[in-house]
Amino acid sequence: MQSSEIEAKAAFDHIRYAQLWEDADILTQGLGDCAGGTLVSICSAGDNALAMLTLDPKKVVVVDLSPAQIACLKLRIGAFQHLSHLEFLELMGARPSTQRASLLTKALTESDAQTCAYWQGLSEDVTRHGAGGVGKFERYFRIFRKRLLPLVHSQKTIDAIFVSRPRAERQVFLDTRFNTWRWRLLLNVFFSRFVMGRMGRDKAFFDHVDGSPAQHVARRIHHAAVECDPADNPYLHWIMKGTHGAALPMTWRQEYFDVIKARLDRIDIRPGSLEAFISTGEKANGFNLSDIFEYMSPEMFAQVYGSILTASAPGARLIYWNMMAPRRVPAQFSAQVETLSDIEDHLKARDKAFFYSDFVVEKVTG
Repeated sequence: MQSSEIEAKAAFDHIRYAQLWEDADILTQGLGDCAGGTLVSICSAGDNALAMLTLDPKKVVVVDLSPAQIACLKLRIGAFQHLSHLEFLELMGARPSTQRASLLTKALTESDAQTCAYWQGLSEDVTRHGAGGVGKFERYFRIFRKRLLPLVHSQKTIDAIFVSRPRAERQVFLDTRFNTWRWRLLLNVFFSRFVMGRMGRDKAFFDHVDGSPAQHVARRIHHAAVECDPADNPYLHWIMKGTHGAALPMTWRQEYFDVIKARLDRIDIRPGSLEAFISTGEKANGFNLSDIFEYMSPEMFAQVYGSILTASAPGARLIYWNMMAPRRVPAQFSAQVETLSDIEDHLKARDKAFFYSDFVVEKVTG
């Protein structure tokens, strides 16, 4: 397998995502029973790899092309080891704090010199925004939230988003108070392919995408605002308010803190592409593939998918998301894979990270 098609097109020397924008709740449920098994995860910011520890695997192998994203995971490992749960939330930015600089130093107590130097270089940004707010994607939403959103909606309207209501009332709120012509104009401009490519995602990530990102976001907002209860949505809360409210992403919740902390030694970090795992000849019982197929041509997708199958144990589950580029098991491998449609449909309806148009759960049968 080639290392990565996207590796030659996009930069990986900075933090693109300082927190995970994929719902670990549906990821872990989609993976099923993995107790004692080997799991493989794309790192991104590290949150979902850590969430996979709650499944009691033997180990979670974490891969990523980006040293900056690996540094995000290493910081989290240190934070789980050396901070209380509330301190962790303050450091990440989920809660207000006046002590993030000292919490950052404390979290890095046993980290390697490279990780310490990297995060100390970001200390000012961490102090201001939290470690979960220093990525390119989070800066993009910060500009949206601070400079543009106030031109469209009052703080009173933004606060009203997170009042729990029955579904019918959520639809009325969206139609009558939120989906104004100013909001639609903001969506069309700020979530255009050009602006997202410059300020949010790397423009190379749209090479295999058809259609308008703004129209896609508009469709998915209905899912987040009506089909799901916004009061329970930590991702929407961060976008609109810059912190989390009562709802937190799975990995950041108190009920999982001690379990994850006790199993940190099961994290096996292997910098590089998926080849860092596949070339070893090991077999995995489950894969968190994030949305990596979104960035690949259909030909490269089929090649990478086939390589993943060679590293999959019988019954292994492949979990991944699509945003705008449709990717599912290539035809030449369909006899080896079963799509778990019932599980997909159930979990897609509950996906709080609302950017994605599809959530895929596939089981390796042969």
